[in-house]
Amino acid sequence: MPLKEQLESDLKEAMKARDQRRVSVVRMLRAAVANFDIARTDRKNPQFGQPITEEDYVSVVRKELNQRREALEFARKANRPDLIEKEEGELAIVETYLPRQLSKEDIRAEVEPLLAEHGREFKKVMPLAAQRFRGRADGRLVNEVVRELTGA
Repeated sequence: MPLKEQLESDLKEAMKARDQRRVSVVRMLRAAVANFDIARTDRKNPQFGQPITEEDYVSVVRKELNQRREALEFARKANRPDLIEKEEGELAIVETYLPRQLSKEDIRAEVEPLLAEHGREFKKVMPLAAQRFRGRADGRLVNEVVRELTGA
């Protein structure tokens, strides 16, 4: 089911179940997707007029996920258990809308052939790895694996 339809369906289910946190998070995601749709109609947008793909919507959700992670990090630094619990709950809900991310071992298995082909220089391999794993793995994790394997 397309992401937009999934959000609609999940919102209805969450409202029926009276799950306020889920309702709030799904509404936030729907708003982000709607804002993305509207931004694409702006002539100043570099992607104006291009069709919107499912991958575009996934990138919007990923952006929201990164914002939740950042907020969680700030809540931990501020030692706010109430905010930590709230952000962790929201993070778990947002993650359900993303495709399964690759594990460290999967990333390592795909980076090793890149190293064999392009050498062990971090600056050469990292851009290739970042492009290959875009949308399939967390960028920080990819960076960490490439640094380990290149010795950077």
